[in-house]
Amino acid sequence: MGHIVSIVNQKGGVGKSTTAVNLGAYLAHQGKYVLLVDLDPQGNASSGLGHDTSQIRGTYEVMSGEHKVKDLVLATDHDGLYVLGANQNLAGASVELVNELGREKKLHDALLEVRNDFDYILIDNPPSLGMLTINGLVAADSVLIPVQAEYYALEGLGQLMQTVQLVKQSIKPELEIMGAVITMYNPRTRLSKQVLEELYKHFPGKIFKSVIPRSVRLAEAPSFGKSILHYDSRSKAARAYERLSKEFLEREHIQHV
Repeated sequence: MGHIVSIVNQKGGVGKSTTAVNLGAYLAHQGKYVLLVDLDPQGNASSGLGHDTSQIRGTYEVMSGEHKVKDLVLATDHDGLYVLGANQNLAGASVELVNELGREKKLHDALLEVRNDFDYILIDNPPSLGMLTINGLVAADSVLIPVQAEYYALEGLGQLMQTVQLVKQSIKPELEIMGAVITMYNPRTRLSKQVLEELYKHFPGKIFKSVIPRSVRLAEAPSFGKSILHYDSRSKAARAYERLSKEFLEREHIQHV
């Protein structure tokens, strides 16, 4: 049974797609079968793995019931890593879904048929808490939250936690928070103690030790359609994502023993 992890933060620019792509790449590198589901109309995870979002059918067509996931899954340059891509159609999906019955379970239902084909399914959510993200949460077993290492990044966390609680209470009681990953960390700025204290308060025992540094190489990689593993595997950021993938596997194992 594949484990489904939703990568969520309603704030944009916190390294969400970067984390989805690179965590997926390193999990595949360690022999896992991984499907990355791009649920963001901007399609950054799709283009970051070398796919032209104007040319693909993917998550939208699956959620609207036009196609099955199996028919639209695309290979990537990484053995074992596949992507269900996003295109502009997703932008209108939340409006279209509003009056549909079972609208918050469209993605969940679509993924059922491929769940056993993968060890992990990672969902890259849009930077908002709308109907698409609700679908991303309802489809998931657990939630991974990239948090930018700056004070204001914490302001939206309360709101995000409320949304997760709401989904737990009303639709998916077994939804777990796997943890928060600190991204874009710059050791030269003093990450205020307040920020870490806030994080520990929100997620006692759930902060990943692997911290992702701010990195030019990491920022460049998507424009070449590559993960950091293929773009510059010796960079600090590459080593950080490799550590994160190992820690992810350990945590996931502990959670499900």
